[in-house]
Amino acid sequence: MIAVNPLNSASVLAAFGAIGVLVVIFAESGLLVVGFVLPGDTLLFPAGVLCAGTAQQPPRLALWQVLVCAAVGAVAGGQVGYLIGRRGGRALLARTSRRRVKAAAARAEELLAGYGYGKALMIGRFVPFLRTVLHPVAGALGVPVRTFTLWQTVGGVLWSQALVLAGYSLGASVPRIDDYLLLLVGAVVVVSMLPLLIEAWRTRRERR
Repeated sequence: MIAVNPLNSASVLAAFGAIGVLVVIFAESGLLVVGFVLPGDTLLFPAGVLCAGTAQQPPRLALWQVLVCAAVGAVAGGQVGYLIGRRGGRALLARTSRRRVKAAAARAEELLAGYGYGKALMIGRFVPFLRTVLHPVAGALGVPVRTFTLWQTVGGVLWSQALVLAGYSLGASVPRIDDYLLLLVGAVVVVSMLPLLIEAWRTRRERR
């Protein structure tokens, strides 16, 4: 039996393929503390790479399946996260002892208040940690259902499809790039953390 580490993108993709993408993205998009530790960007990009075949090796995953599963997981997870927020998200956030979860929740509130619902839901999808708590926070703050559903769907589809297709494009243009999946995952982690680092730098500068 293959041991599967849900925190390891390569392990999830090897064991479950596109279904693994759906489940992990669903959880990461709205299950609060559970989804907070799961890979998102670092799963979608390698999945796209594995969809690209070469003359020597056929694709390991079907592109259309990964695209559909990524979109469904992102949108459905966002809606579930919203419902969790409406039915007690604040109490759940108050009980958690994880500082990063509380900090991300506070940032989500600031984003929704400062940028407006539509723009905040779009931006939040592309920021690690923030996207997991943004949807429950939106539910707790009473963002209208129609507004939330529209913009979280647009944001979820854009985010998920863009990362998968970016990985696919790289895999199709660079021979044997899938041999370096771990390095790719590391690069995606660094890039995905940039918005957080920039925001932290701005906040620190404003306080000074």
